[in-house]
Amino acid sequence: MPNLLVIDDDRTILALTEKALAPIADVSVAANAADGLGQLRQGDFDAVLLDIQLPDQNGLAVYCEIREHDRRIPVIFMTVEAASKTAIEAMQLGAFDYIAKPLNVESLRDLVEKAIEQRQISSVPVAISADDEGGDQSAELFIGRSPVMLDVFKAVGKVAKQDVPILVRGESGTGKELVARALFQYSHRSEETFLAVNCAALPDNLLESELFGHEKGAFTGAESRRIGKFEQCNGGTLFLDEIGDMAPSVQAKVLRVLQEQRFERVGGNKELTTNVRIIAATNRPLEQMVEDGDYREDLLYRLNGVTIELPPLRDRLSDVPALIRFFLAQAKIEFNKPDLEGLSPEAVDLLTVYDWPGNVRQLRAVIRRCVLDTVMPVITPDTLPDAIAGARPGDTKSEANSGDKLESEAPGSQLPQLVQRLLKEKSTNVYGESMEYMERFVILQVLQSTDGNQSQAAEILGITRGKLRDRINSYNIVLKSDVAVESRIDNHWPPIIRRRVVDARHKVCRPAISTNSPRLLPAIGIRSIHLPHQPSNERRPTETLRRCSSASRRR
Repeated sequence: MPNLLVIDDDRTILALTEKALAPIADVSVAANAADGLGQLRQGDFDAVLLDIQLPDQNGLAVYCEIREHDRRIPVIFMTVEAASKTAIEAMQLGAFDYIAKPLNVESLRDLVEKAIEQRQISSVPVAISADDEGGDQSAELFIGRSPVMLDVFKAVGKVAKQDVPILVRGESGTGKELVARALFQYSHRSEETFLAVNCAALPDNLLESELFGHEKGAFTGAESRRIGKFEQCNGGTLFLDEIGDMAPSVQAKVLRVLQEQRFERVGGNKELTTNVRIIAATNRPLEQMVEDGDYREDLLYRLNGVTIELPPLRDRLSDVPALIRFFLAQAKIEFNKPDLEGLSPEAVDLLTVYDWPGNVRQLRAVIRRCVLDTVMPVITPDTLPDAIAGARPGDTKSEANSGDKLESEAPGSQLPQLVQRLLKEKSTNVYGESMEYMERFVILQVLQSTDGNQSQAAEILGITRGKLRDRINSYNIVLKSDVAVESRIDNHWPPIIRRRVVDARHKVCRPAISTNSPRLLPAIGIRSIHLPHQPSNERRPTETLRRCSSASRRR
C-alpha cells in the first residue's frame, strides 16, 4: 500500500487524515516540521500532506527541503485560506495542489489518490530494451525485436533530449503514454515535474481551466485563483493525451503556448510565461479533422514537427512471446502464484496468431485474467477466452438461442449483470467498465433518435461533434442501414458484448454497435462487416414522407 506523510500541528487534522485515508494509504503523522523531515529522510513516501503554518518552520521552507530530498514526491498544501499567497507560490514552484481547511474528506481522498498516481507515473522507470528477457520486473518494459519497434526505440533515443514538441500517434492500447514517459525520463528535464492531462476526460471549459488556471470570479464556482498545469509544470514536461478532443478555443491557446510559451489565466489579463515541453498523443486522424474543420491546421503542423508512430500489435506478432513472458512474470507476483510455471505450447501458439484488436493492453488483460483463473501450474488453451481458443463443442444450438435472447432483451438492461460479473471476478475497474457500457448505450440511443444525425446528437448529449465522432469510432457504431455481421456469435460471451444486428426490414439509418473494448472483453472475433448494396434510386422513408408532405401542401 502507498505511504503518506501528514505534517500538521493540529491533532484534529492528524486524527482525521489517519482515519479518512487509511483505506488508500499507510498514513504516518508528524506534529512539526523537524519530525516530519526526519521521517521523510528515513522512510519511503509516495505523497506528503503539508500544513502551511507550522510552529517551528514556515511551510514553504519545509517544501523546499522536501524538494531537495526528492523532487518527485507530490506535496499537497493544507491552508485555512484557499487563496493564500503562500500556497500559490508553492504551486508555482511545483507543488502538486492545495486544499482548504476545514478538510472535505471526499475531496481530500480524491486529491491524495491523484497525487499517489502521479508519484507512480513519474517515478517508475521505463526500460527501453530490444531484449526478450532481462530488465527490472518492477518497471514497465518496452519489449520488441521487430523492425518496427526498433524504429520506435531509435526515434525515442534521437529526440528525447531535444527540447521540441513531440506527437505520439497510434491505436488505443499500443503504449502511447509509455512513450511519453520514456521521452521524459531520458530527457534533460527528468528531474523536473511530469504531469499528464487527458483532454477527452474533461469538458471544454474545465479543460481550459485545468491547463491555464483561472482567476477568482472568472466563472460560476471559481471562488479562488487556481494555478493551471502550464504554470505548475514550469521547467518540466506536460503530456497531453487525446489531443484531438480539444475544443477550437483551447486549441488556439495551446498553439500560443507552443509558439511563444506565453498564456493568460481564464478571466485574467496578466500575461504569464512558462517553460514547458509538450508531448501530445492521439489515436485520431488529425489530417481528416483538419479537412472537416474540427482541428486547427496550424496546431497540427506545430505538433507534427516530430512524430513517433506506434505500430499495432498485429504488425509485430513476433514480439508477442516476449510480451507474454513479461506480463506473466508481473501477474505471477501480483496474484501471489509462486507455483505457476507458465503457458503450454498450444496456448502460446494461439496467442501468437491472434490479431489483437486491443493491442498490448488487451494482451496484458488476457494474461492477467488467465493467471487469475488458472488452478493448475500450466495455463492451457481451456483458460483462454473463447474467441482466442476457438469454439467449444456443442455451441451450435445455443448460439441461435443466445442471438434470439439478445434481440428480446431491452438495450442497456445488462448493466446489473455486468456489475455482478465484474464483482464476481474481483475486478478493480468496476466503475470505469460500467460507465463505458452506459456511455455506449446512451450514445447509441441518442443517435437512433436523431436518425444518425451527428450534429443533433452532439447537441442533445452536450458534447462537441468531434468528441461524438471519437466515441462512434471507439465503440464501432456503424451509421448505415441494412447492416449484417459476418462473425461467429459465441453464447459464452457476456450478453453485453454480443452484437446487435439491425433488422434490414426497418430501412432506416439505425446505428449498430460492436463492442471490442479490451476492458470489457479481451477478444471478440468479428472479422468483417458486410453492407449490402442499396440502389442509388431507392428513397429512404424520411425522404418519401417529406415528398408526400410537400405534395399534400401543394394540393
